[in-house]
Amino acid sequence: MNTLFVLLDGAEDHDIPEFGGKRPLDVAEMPFLESVSKIKGYTSGKEYTHLFLNEFLTGHPPELPRAVIEALGLDMDMGTGRTAYRLSPAYIRNGMVEWSYDMEKLHESLTACVLRNLDVLGGRDPKINFFLNGRAILTMECDDIPDLPAPPVPAPYKEVPGVLGKLVHSVAREMDGLTVYPWGCGRFTAQKDIYPCVRELTAISDSPTALGVCASLGQGYELIKDLDDRFPAALRDLERKNVLLHMDEVDEYSHQRDPKKKVRVLEHIDRMMERFFSDTERIVYFVDHGTSSLTGEHLPVRVPFWASFDIPVENGEYVELGDVVPRVMDNGRK
Repeated sequence: MNTLFVLLDGAEDHDIPEFGGKRPLDVAEMPFLESVSKIKGYTSGKEYTHLFLNEFLTGHPPELPRAVIEALGLDMDMGTGRTAYRLSPAYIRNGMVEWSYDMEKLHESLTACVLRNLDVLGGRDPKINFFLNGRAILTMECDDIPDLPAPPVPAPYKEVPGVLGKLVHSVAREMDGLTVYPWGCGRFTAQKDIYPCVRELTAISDSPTALGVCASLGQGYELIKDLDDRFPAALRDLERKNVLLHMDEVDEYSHQRDPKKKVRVLEHIDRMMERFFSDTERIVYFVDHGTSSLTGEHLPVRVPFWASFDIPVENGEYVELGDVVPRVMDNGRK
């Protein structure tokens, strides 16, 4: 019997004053999750989804940088000599990189500006793929692999080297300081093996992060942008294999510092889960990290997981991250 893994990305949070000091997970009405969960355990969250998910599925941190993982999730070429760069919308001003998550009105203009300026990259065969409000993965033939600050917390500006720095500044000049700033850069290398008990698994997400982790491990993956469309796709795939259903919107609304919106999407997910998976016997919900609805930052805190079936975990027990899947799926055998 196959298992549905449901990732509530960034669902942990700070205590929210307008919720009377409670967190969104405490406030959200999620009767389906509560009704099906037999066991609730805890594990260690990681700062980013790819760090958590790779260790969750293999017992090891990823061998690949974030940009390469996401390039694989977007089916981009990572052959010999190609370097991947994650590009995130950000303002460069007052000597700082200030990440921008409120891009619904500006992402089309930003995308067009980046495409107009790609010729500054010269003959390096650049390929770019945009997703989710102006974010992008750029791959090209380039030796520059800079170590640059990563979102979501604002950071002192660090100069981007070479032709990529020219692109960053060209876009910023046209967009009054708004540009795409690279991070998570690197090249492809082999990953550690996935646990045998989840070898037959496919990921369904709107995020190339989750898709790329599974792609790098040789698993199936399907990009579905609309949240509601992911549920019937997961139900279809669950007939053939294990499924990882990723809810990136929970994290996204936290970055927008909107705790009420975060609660609403958690409640909507619960209603959709009941609609499509009320007869599913094996469901594992889990959280990869916290994302503060107050500051927008990631919180690498202790995070919960829930199972709808009997597992060798006591209620409230802490389980090391690399041991969660073997305990849940294989009765402790890796």
